[in-house]
Amino acid sequence: MLEPGLDRHEWESEWASLEEQIADDPAGSLSDLDDLVYRMLEDHGYAISDPVVREGDDRDIVAEFLAAHEIRQLVDERPDDVSPGDVAAAVNAYRSLYEFLLTELRMS
Repeated sequence: MLEPGLDRHEWESEWASLEEQIADDPAGSLSDLDDLVYRMLEDHGYAISDPVVREGDDRDIVAEFLAAHEIRQLVDERPDDVSPGDVAAAVNAYRSLYEFLLTELRMS
């Protein structure tokens, strides 16, 4: 992990660059949002990729990420099966997690 101020700056810059993409193509932005939030979670110590370890993590945070991640996977695999409401829910989940993690970083 980099210094908290550097992490925060990089994440804020990356999120800002995604804002236009989110507005123009919400479904197309899910992969980039997923990648950013995944890296943020990992840097904060959440073991998203390890089902055994993540059982000890904050279940709400992990569940919210995994629900958004599942929608992102569906968009990649079967885009016609995903409603605009599902895409909006995933974008909102990623945004919520992003804001939570920035706040958590500020408090640490």
